[in-house]
Amino acid sequence: MNGAESLVRTLVASSVDVCFTNPGTSEMHFVAALDKVEGMRAILGLFEGAVTGMADGYGRMAEKPACTLLHLGPGLANGLANLHNARRAQTPLVNIVGDHATYHAQYDAPLASDIQGFARPVSGWVHSSPSSLTVAADGARAVQAARSAPGQIATLILPADTAWHDADGPAPALPVAAPAPVAQSAIDIVAKALKSGKKTAIILRGAALKKRGLTAAGRIAAKTGARILCDTFAPRLERGAGIVAVERIPYFAEQIVDTFKDVEELILVGTKPPVSFFAYPGKASWCTPETAAIHYLAQEHEDGVAALEAVADALGAPKEPAHVAPLQKPALPKGKLDQFSAGQIIAHYLPEGAIISDEAATSGLGSQIATATANPHDHLSLTGGAIGQGLPLATGAAVACPDRKVVCLHGDGGAMYTLQALWTQAREKLDVVNVIFANQSYAILNIELMRVGAENPGPKALSMLDLHNPSLNWVHLANGMGVEAIRVETAEEFADAFSSAVKAKGPRLIEVML
Repeated sequence: MNGAESLVRTLVASSVDVCFTNPGTSEMHFVAALDKVEGMRAILGLFEGAVTGMADGYGRMAEKPACTLLHLGPGLANGLANLHNARRAQTPLVNIVGDHATYHAQYDAPLASDIQGFARPVSGWVHSSPSSLTVAADGARAVQAARSAPGQIATLILPADTAWHDADGPAPALPVAAPAPVAQSAIDIVAKALKSGKKTAIILRGAALKKRGLTAAGRIAAKTGARILCDTFAPRLERGAGIVAVERIPYFAEQIVDTFKDVEELILVGTKPPVSFFAYPGKASWCTPETAAIHYLAQEHEDGVAALEAVADALGAPKEPAHVAPLQKPALPKGKLDQFSAGQIIAHYLPEGAIISDEAATSGLGSQIATATANPHDHLSLTGGAIGQGLPLATGAAVACPDRKVVCLHGDGGAMYTLQALWTQAREKLDVVNVIFANQSYAILNIELMRVGAENPGPKALSMLDLHNPSLNWVHLANGMGVEAIRVETAEEFADAFSSAVKAKGPRLIEVML
């Protein structure tokens, strides 16, 4: 057994059984080991940014890490944008990054690079295996690190000779600590704040945005009238009929300030106080009132769900929560197709248990409003702001949950960053409906151009935000990668296409012309 095989066996023993990969020469012994070891599913991506986004989507839904297999520093660098998003999502993920053989490093070959330097900004744990005799143990430690609450990226660098030299065998899985319990003192402080009668807001993140945590927060709201909110881009949110609804913090700075202007007590569960996404001339960066008291009920590594339940019990809150969303499917619109009529159609046909991967950007408000009372579903957001996440995120989620329909809502500009994910969807026969909102523009940047005070933009500036000349054709792009696709221009056409795609199995793409 060589080092690569010992590593693959260790990963499988540690319940890492999916590898999203785009390998190169230095990783060939790991690739060969995939045929020698039962239990590891290998999924090829045509670009490393798609590979890392798939691992993010998988980790969010499977609640355990997949591994990536990336080729040296440049391969890792190609995947950094979606690793940034995964870091912001606190997704458990293990990167395996090949490196030159240890004795070859002295020659500074063309692909030599500072892999650890690339890895550190997106990784909570980084290590380079020095020997084939230690790589199995290093792999077990990488998985343990990735699964440490609340979840993080672990990057294991695998020099080629470490992979091909003999190894003693795999290492056993290491124990993974559960989220830490919240101190009783924190529960008491928050319960006291909630009893004060002051205007209170609770911001939730992580596991608290699943049904059990939301129910506890809804009980607190029923007792105290506290508002329940979540981050603008929450990694995973359970929503829809039968689930406690939360307010999503808006995107623009002045909207955030207005949302919290009357808040006197701010309670945080696994998150931070809201700030503006960017600095704008004359607008606030810190968006919480200076007079508001801030209380951390649970830190990111702590059990926020149990803490919310403890607070609800301490308050004597009713068992039935407030703000439970009813089932109200919109009627099917006719005529004009825009983000709002499209959202109504999506909500009307959305199946129970669906997963929405949302990078619709400026075209996303309509579907967010309409699906609030649709069948219960999971909603995955663009957590780190690095566009090009939606298609691979949906792909990874479909791998994690093969029995659930995945719907990807995406702007056309962002989708071009990682459109290679469509090829993987076709190759793996994944059940994803991709809805591309084609406004043929980086629309958000047209808005931001005005907001940052860049006055009187000329034709050269505006052309940098425009996707015409030539216009993208998503039907041709999807067909070229093996995905059935259709272009729609009316509400009736979209309703027919979306309902058909939801009923079918396998990947589809619908280009919505706005």
